[in-house]
Amino acid sequence: MIKSTVFVVDDDEAVRRSLGEILSAEGLAVRTFDTAEALLNTCDTDSAGCILLDIRLPGLDGMETQSILNERGIEMPIIFLTGHGEVQMSVRAMKAGAYDFLQKPIPADILLGRVNNALSLDRRRHEKRAEQAAARELLARLTAREQEVLNHLLQGASSKEIAKALDLSPRTVDVHRQNILIKCRASNLLELSELHRRSSVS
Repeated sequence: MIKSTVFVVDDDEAVRRSLGEILSAEGLAVRTFDTAEALLNTCDTDSAGCILLDIRLPGLDGMETQSILNERGIEMPIIFLTGHGEVQMSVRAMKAGAYDFLQKPIPADILLGRVNNALSLDRRRHEKRAEQAAARELLARLTAREQEVLNHLLQGASSKEIAKALDLSPRTVDVHRQNILIKCRASNLLELSELHRRSSVS
């Protein structure tokens, strides 16, 4: 089970406390920071949850922080918070991959709705990563020859066609095919194809 956290970054202590109370009351795990630097020292690519990020901060501002998070491959959804609401800044943030942009003060129901949606999105991302890792682990069990046979199978080639292409006997190809199914825990070619697809989905 993925443990998600809402990371709140705002230099205003009253705002941090208010957001923290609203989110905690819904049973959400919350961590608060008064600077972007403190957030960046905490998060990594394995972090799960979402980020409530004030656009105007001492030191690194919200936009600069978003850029650093992107560079580091930290993909948690970012919900920008601002008391200013500049349209141009909102457009820049969304183009850079922000999940949402909310103007303070934010009604509790809207905040919770957006945060829960962002957390759901992030959980799906982590589940997809776990599926990808598991698929790659199974495929890594194959020998180089089995990988070759699998590539041909995925292209729809028959055992005879594969045998001719790889200078093998059809019987040997069938043995490789059976070994591939066993190692990949698949029952048929359709399941192998799905496994291969999961391994390559970004």
